[in-house]
Amino acid sequence: MNNPTRTTDGPERQLLEYMLDHTRGELIDTVRGLSETEARRRLVPSMTTSIGLVKHAAFAERNWFQRVLAGLPDSECDGPMVGEASFVVSEDESVADVIAEFERASNRARTIAADFDLDATRQHPAFGTVSLRWIYLLMIQEFARHAGHSDILREQTDATRRT
Repeated sequence: MNNPTRTTDGPERQLLEYMLDHTRGELIDTVRGLSETEARRRLVPSMTTSIGLVKHAAFAERNWFQRVLAGLPDSECDGPMVGEASFVVSEDESVADVIAEFERASNRARTIAADFDLDATRQHPAFGTVSLRWIYLLMIQEFARHAGHSDILREQTDATRRT
């Protein structure tokens, strides 16, 4: 895991954006170098896979930045808006495809967020009023948690390579 030490002080927005980008990168790093089979291997009782965590993260980017913050209808979002089914990766999607999807969604999220102040608010059906600041914190938490899940899956995968 990379230590997030390059940006440790500065304006709040800069720190939030840096930490969000850091957690995005950490999640991607957990699947780089895995074979297609390894990335899809189910090592826990749930449907969780390393590639599925990245696929879900792309959905989370679209949901919170495109749908909630920008107010785009699902038809204008740049990928499927499928909720928990977002963990499912089709056989014709490669690790590189899923990473690219996440990177596209992240880039679009950055572009959308750049037009809003941290205090800008939107209404969410389950959470009520949410600010861009809150969305940043939620995404940092979500991607850090999923990177941790994927770290464990990667550790298990790497251990089987050595035996």
